Order: sequence, then structure tokens, then C-alpha cells
Amino acid sequence: MNQHLKTAAVAVIATAMTACSGVGSSLPGAPSHAVNSGSLAQAGIKPGKVILMPTREAARNVQPNAHLTYRNGPVQVKSRVYVIYWGFNVSGSDPAGEQTYMNAFLNGVGGSSWMNIDHQYYEIDGGIHHKIKNAVGQLKGTWVDSTAIPTNPTDAQIQAAAARGVAHFGFKRDASYVVATSHGHNSSGFGTQYCAYHGDFISGANDVSYTNLPYIADAGSSCGKNFINSGPAGNLDGVSIVEGHELAESQTDPQPPSGWYDSINGEIGDICAWQIPPAGDITLSTGTFAVQGLFSNKANKCVISG
Repeated sequence: MNQHLKTAAVAVIATAMTACSGVGSSLPGAPSHAVNSGSLAQAGIKPGKVILMPTREAARNVQPNAHLTYRNGPVQVKSRVYVIYWGFNVSGSDPAGEQTYMNAFLNGVGGSSWMNIDHQYYEIDGGIHHKIKNAVGQLKGTWVDSTAIPTNPTDAQIQAAAARGVAHFGFKRDASYVVATSHGHNSSGFGTQYCAYHGDFISGANDVSYTNLPYIADAGSSCGKNFINSGPAGNLDGVSIVEGHELAESQTDPQPPSGWYDSINGEIGDICAWQIPPAGDITLSTGTFAVQGLFSNKANKCVISG
């Protein structure tokens, strides 16, 4: 979809999700058998428009000659992240300790060699190439949203939570608004068809980049538990793997698929999802975290350091 057509579609369906990273029944990313349209419909997700990060079981072999091409849309040049912890205000909402772990990961990942893989990608504005910056301190704020959370939030409800985050933090063009939902409150299809997704929606005059990040521990090994590390040390491997996947894709393709995209294999994280190697641990100033590889056009392969 070129940017002109995407803009026209947004004008017609301003509140609809235009796209996100990973898998769709009629868009590239993962095998079609991984998508059950009935289950996704319960979450307000439209196959063919919504693209998802696959579970481990849904991961597929990448086609040869993968390469990301620029589709003339924006990237997040001065990347920043805001996390809306929806429903984390009640007892038992975070039994695995995901909030503390993810805050540490996002506090430390800016400036890392792993995040520097994104630095090769850029947007063109006024004929000038603006590369994605890999600054430290990309996590700009977290907020516990105490609004009542349904058992299975729909995509429209996730977007509404992201909009509340925009109202709380303010709107930034280069920001990713991550909606992390609490234990036992995950969108339909999570853990069986996808682990998370990102996309964008129109709110007033703003085009908001957002991520639906369910409670990853609820999916167990399907979304990364012990993918890299065994025993208790790997209980939260999936949190940094999945959020890292969505973060890298939000930076390089915040209004998908108008940024950096491979029409056969998907986005920067899709090409490398659930592959060992290069997935492994990285050490940051805030701790050691499991991450997946990201696709580097320069290296012409999935790498864990850029």
C-alpha cells in the first residue's frame, strides 16, 4: 500500500487500525494457517489489515533474499516510548513482575548496540535523509491506567487506552504508546495466534503509533518463556523479546507499511522472529535481557548488534 492510498483509507475510516507488524491472512509475515479470522474478529482485528507478531509455533521460514525497502513514509527519528499499564492498579495484576522488568529493559535499551541496528534506516523529508537516532533514555514515561479493563479488550479498546496515554503524556510524533494489559486481560487470539502487534490510528489531528502488548507471561513458552534462558532466569525472556520486536518495528515503520518493509517477509522484526541464532542475551546498564535478532540491510541478515 503506498502512502497516498494509505492516507485516503485513513480519511475514510479514521478510527480503524491501518496496519501493524507481523502476520495477516492476506499480508506477508507468517503462514495463513496461523490466523483464525473468527477469533481475531472477537478482538476487533481485521485479517489482511492487521498484521501480528507470530507465536513461536506460528513462526515460519523466511523467504530467501529478504530486504527492507523504504515506502516513503515516516520513521521515529527521535524515538521515545510511553507505557500505559492498563489494569495494573489492583492486587494480583502483575504476578510475574513484568512491569519492573520491562521498565528496566526500556530504560536501558536506548544507546545499546542492539538498538543501533535501527540507525541505518531513515526517512526522507525535503530531500534530506533523517536517520533514526539511537539516544539513551528513550523511555520517557510510564502510567498506571486505573480505568476498568475488560477480560478481552478489543482493538478499539486498546486504541482508546493509547489515546488516554496521549492525553496523559502529550502527543509526540516520534513516540510509541505501548498499552500493556494486566494478567488475565488479553485480547482474543493472544498466545495462540500472536504475541503482540503494533499499528497506528488517527486521534484528532494526530497519527498515533501504538502497541498492544498483552500480559506475555500468560502465554508461557508460546511467547518466549525460557526461549533463551532456562529456569527462573528465563521466565520473562518473552517480555523483552516481544516488546523489543515491537519497539524496533515502531521505530522503522510507525505507520505500517509506509516505512521500511519487505513485501514478502514483513518488517525488521518479522524477518528474524524466533530464530536462534541470532537471538540471545544483551547486557545493558539496567540488567541482562533476552532479545531477538533484527534484520540489517547492511549485513544482509538478522543480527543482534549493529
